[in-house]
Amino acid sequence: MNRKLKYILLSFFLLLVVLFLGFFTWSQLTYKPSSELDTLLDKSEIQYEEDWIIFNQHSSKLGIVLYPGAKVEPEAYSYYGKQLANKGYLVAIPKVHFNFALFDSNKATKIIENYPSVEKWIIGGHSLGGVAAAKFAYDHPKKVDGVFLLGSYPSEVNDFSKMKTPMLSIYAEMDGLTTVEKINETKKFLSKNATVHEIKGGNHAQFGVYGKQKGDNEAGISIKIQQDEMVSVTSEWIKEIK
Repeated sequence: MNRKLKYILLSFFLLLVVLFLGFFTWSQLTYKPSSELDTLLDKSEIQYEEDWIIFNQHSSKLGIVLYPGAKVEPEAYSYYGKQLANKGYLVAIPKVHFNFALFDSNKATKIIENYPSVEKWIIGGHSLGGVAAAKFAYDHPKKVDGVFLLGSYPSEVNDFSKMKTPMLSIYAEMDGLTTVEKINETKKFLSKNATVHEIKGGNHAQFGVYGKQKGDNEAGISIKIQQDEMVSVTSEWIKEIK
């Protein structure tokens, strides 16, 4: 190998290292739970099992896996998860590689295998976490009994339009990232058995409890109102597919 080629390969390798380190550093600048979570939930109720948060792990025949949005820490979805667990469901919120669920879309497999007594599984997620959830459900149809999306939608390669998978899409009127227009454009990728619900006055960040997010719009309702509506709509949908 001549010196010039060695130099090119070394330069390319160093560039990859720099890019990876830059991405890794950026991925660790996460959205952490905001102080408002303390008013909604006693943090002592947050339990950990391996590398996911778990609620109601001992007494449910129906389990829910919720993938976090990009760079959002799992704890930010604890109120929503706990309220669904209070309805009698097991709820797991995983920590994902590089804080991007798309890099860890098969994480649900590990969770499902860890709780063999659970008979049915519903997979969902917020924002890019919803994209990852839809991918998992599309790739593992026999493992999943329903898909829910919070300010999210399936990618074009995971087109459910010819499938009967129960789906729930909850979107927000003031969402500045997953906009109403984007939701309408992607409804064609939902299944034949899809329920779509708009939260009036809601925004993107209030699908979790982690404060404001760049690019989002101001919400016209409180976090608690949005979260409680999410819980109500989700639990009613689950009753229809149990």
